[in-house]
Amino acid sequence: MNVNTSYHWPDYYDWTSNGLDHDTTYYTELAKASGGPILELGCGTGRVTVAIAREGLPIVGLDNSVEMLHRAEQKAQSFGVSSHIQFMEQDMQDFELPDLRFPLAIIPYRSFMHVTHVEDQSKTLKNIYRHLTDDGVLAFNVFVPFMDQLVGMDGKKQFRGTFPVPGTGDEIELYDFTEIEPFYQLVQITRYMERFDQVGKSLERIRTMLEIRYSFPTELFHLLKSCGFRVTQTYGTFYRSPFSHQSEELIIEARKA
Repeated sequence: MNVNTSYHWPDYYDWTSNGLDHDTTYYTELAKASGGPILELGCGTGRVTVAIAREGLPIVGLDNSVEMLHRAEQKAQSFGVSSHIQFMEQDMQDFELPDLRFPLAIIPYRSFMHVTHVEDQSKTLKNIYRHLTDDGVLAFNVFVPFMDQLVGMDGKKQFRGTFPVPGTGDEIELYDFTEIEPFYQLVQITRYMERFDQVGKSLERIRTMLEIRYSFPTELFHLLKSCGFRVTQTYGTFYRSPFSHQSEELIIEARKA
């Protein structure tokens, strides 16, 4: 049995990260309404990027992981949409696309939460602002922090589910060990993924680390306003249900003010 920290990571990411309910449809509908081109930040292995490109829309996908982008390019080729996509290895805080302006920028699957300092969040939003057309829209989603839930996770290892490995009969078991730093609103996660064959033999273990920053809704609204945006829509689900104090997800659409 092997223990790794990075090998096969794009594979494991795809096998265990299927997105949130209806999120691909939501972002694809926004993209179609915008007419394109679309800018996607934190595109990862291209789950949403390829779905938008399959609608015939031009899209630029940015990510700071060359391994994830390589997998995204493979997906685009397999669906025959490479001509609609431009993948670029850049960071969302300081990317530069001097000749391009977009009517829509998206940050799906909570990727904005990987920007872990307020100053960098501000830099990211201001950079997006510069790359939008005059009436451009930014859409993204984050989870809503409920403090009792975060306290209950702190210092504990939790089972996150079993995921099939396509075409093999193998399964992945996923566990997270979570540590909370409430002063800086940081969540540090050690993720353990173990692959088993059909008879239950352990084939491989993968361990990876990730850090995210949670933000409260009013904090995000203020941050967006300070960076030149006007929040036009908030939803609690990707079916466009109203956002309320009970919502576990916050989906924001913000327009250049």
